[in-house]
Amino acid sequence: MSGAQPGNGRRGWRRWLRRGPCEMGAMLLIGAGVVMLMQPFSLTLYTYSFVTILAGTLGFVVVSHFPE
Repeated sequence: MSGAQPGNGRRGWRRWLRRGPCEMGAMLLIGAGVVMLMQPFSLTLYTYSFVTILAGTLGFVVVSHFPE
């Protein structure tokens, strides 16, 4: 047995759903979309760059309502 307490799973989700790490992930997604938009090598990356930026922006809006 790992010695886990009964309510430990719930605390694990709260740790991942904090504002700081989720905002960082959303900002990284936006940054990846901008890099995809500016690169001159792959038309496929350029095609999906807008969707990536949009997903990161919507994620940032949602995450901004998470607790500290």
